[in-house]
Amino acid sequence: MPRYHRPGSILLVAAAWLSCVAAGGAAPLTAEDKRAIVDQLSQTIEANYVFPDKARNIAAALRAHLDKGDYDDAADKEALAQALSADVVAASNDLHFFVGVDPEFAADHAAKADPARAAATRDKERRAEERDNFGFSELRRLDGNIAYVGLSHFADPELGYDAAAAAMRFIENSDAVIYDLRYNNGGTLEMAQLLASQLFRGDKDQELFDYYYVEDGRRVERGQWVLPALPAKRLTGKPVYVLTGSTSFSAAEWFAYSLHKLGRATLIGERTAGGAHPVDRKPVGRDFFVQVPIGQIRDPVDHGDFEGQGVKPDHEVASADALLFAHRLALADLARSDPARQADADWLAPLLSARAAPVTLPPDRMKAIAGRYEGRRIDVADGKLVYTWRERFRLRLEPLGADLLAIEGIDDFRFRLARKAGRIIALERINRDGTSQTYARLD
Repeated sequence: MPRYHRPGSILLVAAAWLSCVAAGGAAPLTAEDKRAIVDQLSQTIEANYVFPDKARNIAAALRAHLDKGDYDDAADKEALAQALSADVVAASNDLHFFVGVDPEFAADHAAKADPARAAATRDKERRAEERDNFGFSELRRLDGNIAYVGLSHFADPELGYDAAAAAMRFIENSDAVIYDLRYNNGGTLEMAQLLASQLFRGDKDQELFDYYYVEDGRRVERGQWVLPALPAKRLTGKPVYVLTGSTSFSAAEWFAYSLHKLGRATLIGERTAGGAHPVDRKPVGRDFFVQVPIGQIRDPVDHGDFEGQGVKPDHEVASADALLFAHRLALADLARSDPARQADADWLAPLLSARAAPVTLPPDRMKAIAGRYEGRRIDVADGKLVYTWRERFRLRLEPLGADLLAIEGIDDFRFRLARKAGRIIALERINRDGTSQTYARLD
């Protein structure tokens, strides 16, 4: 079964091992070593790459580089791997390719028939995923009962099922959900399948992905469908937004692309990287490996993909601004479908505007606001406004505008400054339900 390996994680593994090798003083590569590695790499690509014609061209390009002496300056294995990676990607225009150095992987691959060795490798993977919380980097409930799911990658659900189940239960009572894939480099397609299944009915067949791949010389064709049983309630019919960026890659792109094709998600952010193919790691000799695309995935509607082009969002905005844009859009969409929610959207509008462009009050303005009001007071402390009542409860005030103040940790009321002839004469409490109270200024 193919996996979407994360390029970043592979780079980290290779770099960590190479630092140890450098410290131990590895022997330099000879010309014969380099020719053997290029030959083995070429054979591996020709045996596994999803496009046989391109595989032959890649192999020919590598041998041409070798014959021209382009690898003569590669003094060690890391340098050779980096040069080979660059040349394979240039010859294929396929960003999924990566050549690395990892003797442990090669040894594990050779001993994969050993159950004890396989279990130890799996345990190592689990510990690494635990440190990354199986890709679930952040879960939040945004204002307006909108769920936010930050995903750094898609973990293997065999390892990360419990984390996924907890995340799915966390968002199950939301009115809309935002999946943040702006910095997600891919991972395992089956995790994408599990999370996407929550967005569809379970009593109706719905294909999410259709693909084929080569495994041990055998062509395997599969389709991934919405799962009929889940660990959480479904979000059927609720608005879905997916944030994308230029570093969204592979399985992250497929999650966004397929949901969009099925009319189930609005995409917000930047065009993605354009890596559509499933990959696998293959050993090259005893020390090297190549990450090679072994299949092709097709969307369930047009049977196309986005290889080399990326996924174009519905709303193209800078990735740094995509979350705020999506939050505003979700509130507007909810209000449009249910006019009773318009008041909610109006209440949150100043808060979101202040987050987009924070309001800073100059010291003289804060000094003018500070003072005693009926039953409460406002002070300036460390350059911030502080609200105190009953002489014991204190919370910071955050300006939403020149005369509008939010209270730290409180979302059901805020303050407006009442003025007369430019002078502040009262503190008006504006409640979320539309009512208000006024506290006269006493000094």
